[in-house]
Amino acid sequence: MKWKFKQHSVLPGFGMTLGVALTYLGLIVLLPLSLLVWNTSSLSWSEFLKVVCSAQIVASYKLTFGASFLAAVVNAVFGFIAAWTLTRYRFPGKKLLDAIVDMPFAMPTAVSGIALTTIYAPNGWIGYWFAKAGMKIAYTPIGVFIALTFIGLPFVVRTLQPSLDDLDKEIEEAAESLGATKWQTFWRVILPSVLPALATGFTLAFARALGEYGSVVFISGNLPMKTEITALLIYTKLEQFDYAGATAISVVMLGASFVLMLIINMTQWYARKGKK
Repeated sequence: MKWKFKQHSVLPGFGMTLGVALTYLGLIVLLPLSLLVWNTSSLSWSEFLKVVCSAQIVASYKLTFGASFLAAVVNAVFGFIAAWTLTRYRFPGKKLLDAIVDMPFAMPTAVSGIALTTIYAPNGWIGYWFAKAGMKIAYTPIGVFIALTFIGLPFVVRTLQPSLDDLDKEIEEAAESLGATKWQTFWRVILPSVLPALATGFTLAFARALGEYGSVVFISGNLPMKTEITALLIYTKLEQFDYAGATAISVVMLGASFVLMLIINMTQWYARKGKK
């Protein structure tokens, strides 16, 4: 099979653009990640396992992955509702609501963390009433979950909106004309059409939450074995000049991110294949 790379374009030829792209990606992405893995190689396999499988690190894995997964699930549900509302309805304040969705993108993560802590702390606007009921939000895993939900919502909404825009309303009308109820139309027509985009948004929100630091470190309280996230322990290792330990934990999180990115690419590939 003969490959043809020649294509009319205002940009330089395939060889030059490919070389520039590979060089840029190599310097910006591959080189730092390669050095990360290389620094970890100074540890033996037993030392590596001792670092990444210690009780404190495992506790941080459970909190980070568990809270990130739950936050992504909640964002998948409410993100779908928000994207559907912004796509299908016209109402006063729609543009303002659409802009608010992007606020977690625009705000520095430290600002988000301080704002959430101010609201949900025992003396905060919302946390005060929960504290009176005997329930604590800030400085608990619940606070971590809220922070991760806050930063992950835009990924689901912005991923779903193009798919909902492309969804032909005539298909829904045809289903209703054939006797389908609104719930049947949703489960059998709408949801299957946008499921790849929803899965991609869910995975992006999950991946983003795994690496979050700034918005979580304030509201979590950083209690050992209780509210410490993995990113915080990496930073702690660096402060202790334990670079090998920090890179060992980072490699584990890098592997998790790689798996999530692989899932995203496979989901998009299956979606494109299904449309052909």
